[in-house]
Amino acid sequence: MAKKTAKKAAKKKTGKGKRYSDAERQKVISFVNKVNAAKGRGGVAQASRKFGISQLSIGNWLKKSGASGGARPGRPRSAGRKGRDRVLSDLTSLNREISKRRSELAALEARFDKLKASL
Repeated sequence: MAKKTAKKAAKKKTGKGKRYSDAERQKVISFVNKVNAAKGRGGVAQASRKFGISQLSIGNWLKKSGASGGARPGRPRSAGRKGRDRVLSDLTSLNREISKRRSELAALEARFDKLKASL
């Protein structure tokens, strides 16, 4: 039993991946932006295949640089359950505000009509 454990420990990786310089990262980000500009999306996947870097790493670099990750403009990404709950909450509060403003507007219109009729 002790021999198996020792062998497993010897095979265990250190957990440190390859480190990339800022110039290498910028080269990948530029490539992603170029592909996304030409095709609208797919730059991260294509860069991952070309440079042999994980899509997660490239996505993190894009987030840090402020560049777009390839989502199409005008199409919101899926927000997940928490995001949907937040959106529903915002919609509910906006609906209440709109209802309140409509009743205020109706009162103002009634007052306007009354004053107009008195002329």
